[in-house]
Amino acid sequence: MLKELEKAKRDSGESYRRWFSDKTLDLIIWFSIDNNIAGFQLCYRKGSDERALTWFKDLGYSHDRVDDGERIPGHYKMSPILVPDGTFNKNDILDLFMKESKTIDQNIINFVSQKIREYPKG
Repeated sequence: MLKELEKAKRDSGESYRRWFSDKTLDLIIWFSIDNNIAGFQLCYRKGSDERALTWFKDLGYSHDRVDDGERIPGHYKMSPILVPDGTFNKNDILDLFMKESKTIDQNIINFVSQKIREYPKG
């Protein structure tokens, strides 16, 4: 079940983010100065071929694989990076998100689930 990590301190008039996590998902929500959702990133399959669906108001969607930087045996781990990956099963991910998000704000659930449904591919 997604649980919010410690709320970030913020000053009035600044944008901010909220981060929710469990063992299979991470959800990061970015808010604008006026407290509207400006973007989000939903990371799924944590620990095994992780993927990230990202949406920003000004940029739209992207779907990427998380390269964890551990692919070269005998070398130091590199920083994780996002690499393009067009495969996204929105129905499966929507079901997973709805199952794991029951403890977070209903406005966030509604927003993210709608954006998953609107994803143009898959």
